[in-house]
Amino acid sequence: MGEIQPIRLVIVTGLSGAGKTQAIRCLEDLGFFCVDNLPPMLIPKITELCQQSLGKVNRVALVMDVRGTLFFDSLGEELRKLSEQGIKYELLFLEASDAVLVRRYKESRRQHPLEEDRSVLDAIRSERERLEELRGAANIILDTTELTVHDLKRKLKEKFSDQDNGALFTVTLISFGYKYGIPLDADLVMDVRFLPNPNYVDELKNCTGQDQRVVEYLFEHEETKSFLRLYSDLLLFLLPLYINEGKTHLVVAIGCTGGQHRSVVLTESLAEILEREGYHLFVHHRDLPRAKVDRS
Repeated sequence: MGEIQPIRLVIVTGLSGAGKTQAIRCLEDLGFFCVDNLPPMLIPKITELCQQSLGKVNRVALVMDVRGTLFFDSLGEELRKLSEQGIKYELLFLEASDAVLVRRYKESRRQHPLEEDRSVLDAIRSERERLEELRGAANIILDTTELTVHDLKRKLKEKFSDQDNGALFTVTLISFGYKYGIPLDADLVMDVRFLPNPNYVDELKNCTGQDQRVVEYLFEHEETKSFLRLYSDLLLFLLPLYINEGKTHLVVAIGCTGGQHRSVVLTESLAEILEREGYHLFVHHRDLPRAKVDRS
């Protein structure tokens, strides 16, 4: 049994409209257990539950801001308690210029948490003053004034990603049958109906692509080998580019007529190649349960 890793605790706070929602989504994609708008006095309970998980939950991000009204004022005291207990944490503070925050609120048509009977700008200035001490205590400050969503995700990945965590980038490979429809969540769709069809071979008709006889039949044909080589090269070229763009999950769908033979074989073959290259994979044969399988 390996050594249990210490909890990595990130407290996310900052100005309303500065990007905390996008930040918590990104941290969740990076494998953090995330809680939004948590009252600060519950921090000890969360850390206790994580410690009881015996290492299963060791990356936690908690968002706390002025939406917590009176509860939020206790954040400074709770952080001091963590330090006294020897619990390490990182304080991430997000901010942006007044002009950008006003524009974001105008565009979203949402009310600032401190707006009440005053202007958005006055509410922003009041919040900035209220958070001044927290900002001074933060060890990571991100100004999102000039950042796009992709820029913010990239910066967060640089600071908080854990390559060994396995959650940084995931590829889902789905085999499917065109006669049942294309998967709605597919990012890339490849039609392999041009390959030889085992359905027209009597002894293979009621088998599936998980049967070695079907695999051998398809790879007896040069076009299957050539396609697998070319398409896997294309994916290996594309995946790093998607990662650089800030994407954390890519769904690749491989389709044949019924989702029983060709798409299953090619999906399994691609999975072997991508696994050898170190990618984190999920494989799903969507329409395989519909197949009439030869049990003999």
